[in-house]
Amino acid sequence: MALYPLLRPLVFRLDAETAHRATIAALKWLPKRRVPSFPASLTTSIGGLGFPSPVGLAAGFDKDAEVAAAMLGLGFGFVEVGTLTPRPQVGNPRPRLFRLAEDQAVINRMGFNNRGQADALGRLASRDRSRGIVGVNIGANKDSPDRIADYVAGVRAMSPVADYLTINISSPNTPGLRQLQDEGALRALLSAVGDARTVGGPPVFLKLAPDLGEGEPDQIVRIAIQHGIDALIIANTTTSRPALRSRHAMESGGLSGKPLKSFATDALYRFRSASGGAIPLIAAGGIDSADDAWARIRTGASLVQLYSAMIYQGPGLARRIAAGLADKVAREGMASINDAVGLDAGR
Repeated sequence: MALYPLLRPLVFRLDAETAHRATIAALKWLPKRRVPSFPASLTTSIGGLGFPSPVGLAAGFDKDAEVAAAMLGLGFGFVEVGTLTPRPQVGNPRPRLFRLAEDQAVINRMGFNNRGQADALGRLASRDRSRGIVGVNIGANKDSPDRIADYVAGVRAMSPVADYLTINISSPNTPGLRQLQDEGALRALLSAVGDARTVGGPPVFLKLAPDLGEGEPDQIVRIAIQHGIDALIIANTTTSRPALRSRHAMESGGLSGKPLKSFATDALYRFRSASGGAIPLIAAGGIDSADDAWARIRTGASLVQLYSAMIYQGPGLARRIAAGLADKVAREGMASINDAVGLDAGR
């Protein structure tokens, strides 16, 4: 991990997707690391799960559930794999992943490329669940005639092997997918998902876009609570394009990394205002330091997720952020990081 600043120029000579696949391959061959211990002050409970650290790996890095154990060993408090669809899917044509190094950002239009839920099922079933929490992010196939049926199939297939499930309706790279955030479609989807859940099954989270209109957070929160959703993940990538310096700035797809920070933070604030703390929130988008994570927690997030920042800062980032959060809890004289959740929500 300490060598990453030296390795990064070599990694960046490869195109972004090739570098990512090489990283996954390397992680599969690395010796298994002991899962680090975290201060008790960082423990957070959501949906009946005890998260040892609030710093998690967002979906998109480990699409096919190949290296979850390795990422837990690198200091993530939990790992979310996927997005996994019922059937294998090649995704969109390459190139479809772009580093915006000058902006510390990424644009992707991957299109839920993955080998399908059946392919990942065996790896997830055989994992050592004592190593930590692994959530499974599920989506619909691009050519599906019934996307709600795809989510139902995902819930049924992946519930036995997931510590939690994430219903991903927020990717901008599957045409029409974000329309499932509309009121009628969302009610139909969450009703079907609720019918597919079994007693004692994993908690279910809902991942949303930051690009929402006036009043939509209130509507989504109300529907999510009515249908027993356990947490909301705020937020996925944005289709907006703030001022960017990279030559890839106008590539189509979802923007993540540092420029997403303001969009994601604003969306988190709106969802916290809409919910008043009635449903747990998980912050994602543009988090690259303990200060960022702390600000999202004080805005109302119980957990945070990162991915793009790791491309620029290396795999030790999760452990550094966790250590920074523990230090902030101690400096504030708090017994638990949970005491900080939402402290700035009304400001």
